[in-house]
Amino acid sequence: MIGYREAVARLTDGAGLRGTERVALRDASTRVLARDIASTVALPPFDNAAMDGVALASGGLTVAAGSEWDIAACIGAGESPPEDDASAWEIMTGAPLPVRADTVVPVERIERLPTSAPERIRLLDVVSAGANIRRRGEDVRPGDVLLQGGTQFEAAQLMLLAGAGIGTVDVARRPRVALLATGREIVAAGEPLPPCGIHDATSPYLAAAATAAGAEVIRVMRVGDEGATFHAVLDAALADGVDLVVSTGAVSKGCYDFVPSALDARRAEQLFHGVAMRPGKPVFAARLGEGPMFVGLPGNPLSTAVGFRFLVEPLLRAWLGMAPEPERWLPLAAACAKRAGLHAVFHGALHCDAGGRLQACVARTQASFRLLPFSQSSVWITLPTEPDCVEASTRVQVHGHGHLHPPSWSLA
Repeated sequence: MIGYREAVARLTDGAGLRGTERVALRDASTRVLARDIASTVALPPFDNAAMDGVALASGGLTVAAGSEWDIAACIGAGESPPEDDASAWEIMTGAPLPVRADTVVPVERIERLPTSAPERIRLLDVVSAGANIRRRGEDVRPGDVLLQGGTQFEAAQLMLLAGAGIGTVDVARRPRVALLATGREIVAAGEPLPPCGIHDATSPYLAAAATAAGAEVIRVMRVGDEGATFHAVLDAALADGVDLVVSTGAVSKGCYDFVPSALDARRAEQLFHGVAMRPGKPVFAARLGEGPMFVGLPGNPLSTAVGFRFLVEPLLRAWLGMAPEPERWLPLAAACAKRAGLHAVFHGALHCDAGGRLQACVARTQASFRLLPFSQSSVWITLPTEPDCVEASTRVQVHGHGHLHPPSWSLA
């Protein structure tokens, strides 16, 4: 049995971007950028009005309240400004400024005077030169790096690139994953249960978790406890060109725990069998002779969830070309007992107390077979390895349910 950090190091050793593909910006949501993107344009692309109002040529001077100005023209967004010797123009938000204009007065701070042409206005307030103008390149200059490789696209990132006129991007190829559930006792959700059978809870969970982690789930399979069937479905997964096979069950020390010996028969290179973590200690990992990785997770649902989140997801993250996940630390709300020497993982929540202090709260029920308490959690909490009791207020590490989703909090 090896330590948790050593297990992650063995899994991710040499792991990097698996490939790239170019996609339209509209299809890039949730994908991971493959390389840095620099702007070829300035944002804003020209000096323009920050609001509806009147543009003035003040000569760089403060303009007094009560001063009156003749309006030469009205400039709308998308219109070229007039080239004239006037000193005041009505202007709309986003419209380009005339060359001589250096100030914009909001429409609410002017008074329209009852005159015939030309229209005349009076200022209601003192106005400083340069007010209410968006300058060219104030947001982005040509050559500025807009996004760094390894950034996941969300709506804000799509807005930025669209504003810079970028219509296609290179993204990381999604790692291709096959899921394999062992056990003659499991049946799919929705099917009638035979005597002593259980519904397969882990396959739907892993399919959703893998997709949320940036992977592409190629195949979901269920096998019994027979090696021949296992080899057949594994061969089918390899024929699909997967990067990773994740199995559940049959990796411990029981008489039906056949996965390690089945992979040994295929001459797979074992990376480890057993990790000093709880839950999920019997986890097994190997590199198949054909090249793809194999991670065998224990069959209990919470052991499956922990093993996937803390062993498989770091590998997926490396394959997406992302830096290691940032660490986030918060004080523990209440003392928590654990087994000394194990990397202990608990589900729980982050609560903000009445004083505005954010704390990590371990859920009371942690049994690896219990699904309801886990479904009500919002974060993972990992405790220091050595002590058998971690005291309240100790800083502990908190994690989102997935590596691409930061931990969330709620009011206590």
